[in-house]
Amino acid sequence: MGLIVLDHDELARRMRGLKDGGKRIVFTNGCFDLLHVGHVRCLVDAARRGDFLVVAINGDDSVRKIKGPGRPVQPEAERAEILAAITGVAYVTIFREPTVGPLLRRLRPQIIAKGTDYDADNLPEREVVKEIGAELVIVGDPKKHSTIRLLERIRGDHPVGRGAGRGAVRGSGGKPPARKSAKRAKGSARAMVARVVAARTSAARKRSRPAEAHA
Repeated sequence: MGLIVLDHDELARRMRGLKDGGKRIVFTNGCFDLLHVGHVRCLVDAARRGDFLVVAINGDDSVRKIKGPGRPVQPEAERAEILAAITGVAYVTIFREPTVGPLLRRLRPQIIAKGTDYDADNLPEREVVKEIGAELVIVGDPKKHSTIRLLERIRGDHPVGRGAGRGAVRGSGGKPPARKSAKRAKGSARAMVARVVAARTSAARKRSRPAEAHA
């Protein structure tokens, strides 16, 4: 399990010790609000590029400025704890500056790992990367996953199995399992009501027979 280090000076001291020991430090950053498979693939790929992976996450105020009201969904402390539990992540920290450039200058990792939506031209910290002599590597798969899509799926706007693409979960007959379960539940409820009505009708008939005999 990775270690959460919020003191950047302490983290920089640890980085110097690792580099003095010949270790290669990989650094990546992001909001990591709701962790999805795209995040995991980037982290796994990044961890393979060196000996120790450092993940820096945006603080809550920073996420709010980037993503808008209602975000983050999870507070920074919980996001950090989740990331630290992922195999391959050695250190997690939080930064609150507009960009991660100041933290890069302090930690000076040898490798900067970014997702496939970035390259050497559109990277906000590209000048800092050159300044510290780090290598930029692009990790993960094409950006087909996002927290926004995940939130839409949770709200029911884009459920799995309806336009969700490859990997959609379906039951037999090509219908989403959740919908089949709902239909089965509705059918069971109707059957139960029918049995109750039938039982009550039968009981009423039995009660009425003696009265009819004395009429």
